[in-house]
Amino acid sequence: MNLLRAAATISGLTLLSRITGLVRENLTASLFGASALTDAFFVAFRLPNLLRRMFAEGAFSQAFVPMLAHARAQDSPEATRAMVDRVATALFWVLVLVSLAGVLGAPGLVWITASGLARDPAAFDAAVVMTRWMFPYILFISMVALASGILNTWKRFALPAFAPVLLNLSVIGCALLLSRFFDPPVYALAAGVVIGGIAQVAIQIPALHRIGMLPRIGLNVIRAFRDPSTRRLLGQMAPALLAVSVAQISLLINTHVASRLAAGSVSWITYADRLMEFPTALLGVALGTVLLPSLSRADAAGDTDEYSGLLDWGLRLVVLLALPCMVGLSMMAEPLTALLYHYGRFDARSVAMTSLAVVGYSVGLLGLIAIKVLAPGFYARQDVRTPVKIGLFVLAATQAMNLLFVPLFGHAGLALSISIGALVNAGLLFSGLWRRGIYRPLPGWGRYVLQVIAATAAMAAMLAVTVGRFDWIALQAQPLLRIALTLGVIAAAGGVFVAVLVMSGIRPRQLLRRSAD
Repeated sequence: MNLLRAAATISGLTLLSRITGLVRENLTASLFGASALTDAFFVAFRLPNLLRRMFAEGAFSQAFVPMLAHARAQDSPEATRAMVDRVATALFWVLVLVSLAGVLGAPGLVWITASGLARDPAAFDAAVVMTRWMFPYILFISMVALASGILNTWKRFALPAFAPVLLNLSVIGCALLLSRFFDPPVYALAAGVVIGGIAQVAIQIPALHRIGMLPRIGLNVIRAFRDPSTRRLLGQMAPALLAVSVAQISLLINTHVASRLAAGSVSWITYADRLMEFPTALLGVALGTVLLPSLSRADAAGDTDEYSGLLDWGLRLVVLLALPCMVGLSMMAEPLTALLYHYGRFDARSVAMTSLAVVGYSVGLLGLIAIKVLAPGFYARQDVRTPVKIGLFVLAATQAMNLLFVPLFGHAGLALSISIGALVNAGLLFSGLWRRGIYRPLPGWGRYVLQVIAATAAMAAMLAVTVGRFDWIALQAQPLLRIALTLGVIAAAGGVFVAVLVMSGIRPRQLLRRSAD
């Protein structure tokens, strides 16, 4: 399998997901602005979303995919299928209980997450109601994570990458068509999340059936938990859950802090985070999705050279793609924020505040994407303890930095702390792989890095000359011109970057790599 082509396929579909996601956020900003009620929605959505990242797409996927890859390589199809059925049964019924607990405990959860909302009783009550509506989303999206893990292991990457598009389309449709039927109208966004979760589960079912791996959820929960494969999965998930929880706990603390800053702060950092998720998902998620099953197969085969080579390939792509994105997003923060959000009730002040958060987040983009390559280097070997130890240290460091940066930069200080923490996290993961001999860089790194830095510097010089020539806020009166200018500047910057790369000697064939099927 051509890994670059697989990563490109995932990136293309992830691009579609992120474009529809940005349309969703643009519509949210235009219809609802940045207010206490939008803060309430983002807080309510963050609770199940946090559990999704911790439990479903985080700890579960990191433990399940390597285990499934090993089972497929070493066990019979019947044994592999039985393992999937038992895991699906245990996962489903646990999540039913979690969803029920979330619905019943919504007031306490909202207060823990964002006690600052209590200053506005209407916003706090709205957050409680929307939390109750959306908490079952964790059940739907966790089953999607199970399905995606199976499909990715069978090298069916396209459908799992497309599924998030359905969530975005659902929220967009509900915001446009149903908001007038809700009081307050922001409740329509919560309805869209629930419908989108159901749609993502439904679209996976035919694909699983075609490969003969549609899970059969049973009623005998005790038998499912007694199964050795389930116990082994839980044993792997426990430390993995702690590893993933570190980042999410940091995000939860930041949400709590932001809720105590100026009204709209939760929304500003959320809008900025959505913008930053564009390159993070487009690059990092695609690489991580392709690498984890490939690394797991290499580990099962005992092929250390292939294992190290896969990591080297991933890191070269990280440097090539993340470094220019990091610089470009920092320098284009205002025009991009204005282009995406500066409509309707999203005013000039919100553009300025969101832009500051984008700059803060962009500092750590290289680290955020590198983690998606480096962490699978441990998870594929079923070593989750090392990322846990690193994550705990980074959590403490991030919150210590908040004490310094938040008084200086307000909500943007929260973004800056996360960015620096991501760089530290990536550095420690890299050091761990290096010291253990898991990863050994292939020749040519010195020249390669200099080539990428030279191309990025040329791009930055072009942006420095161009971006400041336009009043991006005033261009709200000419939206088509603003769109054309922003896209034109991005295209020109990308052209300069690619041209310098080619002149320096980098060719696409250097990035090709295949893995054993």
